[in-house]
Amino acid sequence: MTRWVNRPEGSNWGDFGEDDQNGRLNLITAEHIKKAAIEIQTGNRFCLSLPLDLPGGNLLNSGRFPPKLQPTFRGDKPNSSYALSDDFPNFTDVISDDAVLLHTQYSSQWDGLSHVGHEFDADNDGVAEAVYYNGYRAGEHISGPDGEKGMYAHALGIEKMAEVGVQGRGVMIDLEGAFGREKKAVGYDDLMKVLDKGNIEVEEGDMVCLHTGFAQMIVEMGGNPDKKRLHNSCAALNGRDGKLLNWVTDTNLSVLIADNYAVETYPAKEGDGCCAALPLHEHCLFKLGIHLGELWHLTPLNNWLKENGRSRFFLTAPPLRLPGAVGSPANPVATV
Repeated sequence: MTRWVNRPEGSNWGDFGEDDQNGRLNLITAEHIKKAAIEIQTGNRFCLSLPLDLPGGNLLNSGRFPPKLQPTFRGDKPNSSYALSDDFPNFTDVISDDAVLLHTQYSSQWDGLSHVGHEFDADNDGVAEAVYYNGYRAGEHISGPDGEKGMYAHALGIEKMAEVGVQGRGVMIDLEGAFGREKKAVGYDDLMKVLDKGNIEVEEGDMVCLHTGFAQMIVEMGGNPDKKRLHNSCAALNGRDGKLLNWVTDTNLSVLIADNYAVETYPAKEGDGCCAALPLHEHCLFKLGIHLGELWHLTPLNNWLKENGRSRFFLTAPPLRLPGAVGSPANPVATV
């Protein structure tokens, strides 16, 4: 093992191989997919992505902006309803072709394993260095804007997630049904009450979805969000709750998804001493290789599942196969 001597306490570094870049996606085996397909009973489908221009503006995250579309060009002319007859009199085609400046984590998204690392003494030399899941290094494996390719994840890029074909059994947990749209930090005890009341079971390899109503609230705002409501509404997991983090470990869930901003409360509650600002991200992305889905539009699916006495469904949710990216828009489809 060349990248690390120490591994973080409670992590699974090396368990899926010293060069693994997919983490707990390895638990979605062919056998798991066959079992998950049993959940397709009606053939009804649900798009779980927000329109990628929502939430609107940059009040949710000041560094992320809506997509900006623009035409490509034919010489100095925009390729927008471009009549080929201008160049070739015998042709009747009219062509539109566009490009987009896209912030990959503006709207419905996947966090790649290169999205959040930590300062950790992986070399056991008494000096903490910036590392990511399975010991991949900042600078060497995840390069900054001064690198040869600019900002680029040479390891743990989102394309690794895309290459495995992200499908499996989804499990819905309705936090809005339990707590409404009031701001709520959900800990282990809260979550267990919801699971028990709904008779919901999470098994190895499951893709867990947390419905809080946050994305539906964004839809209702119609692209003109209210900052106070964005930052003071709906449930999120309490990443400081050690019992909750142990539950994430022990269930062997494969990915964790929410319709809210960050899955967990942000900023997190105060911790003791020097600690992660995003403790659930640390636990999932950095320690266990669990990809996080954020800002998915889960409400229509959640409503249908409740009406039909179900919590499970078949989920197809690959990211863009964009080499070197640390995150990606998500356009997931649930089939029931």
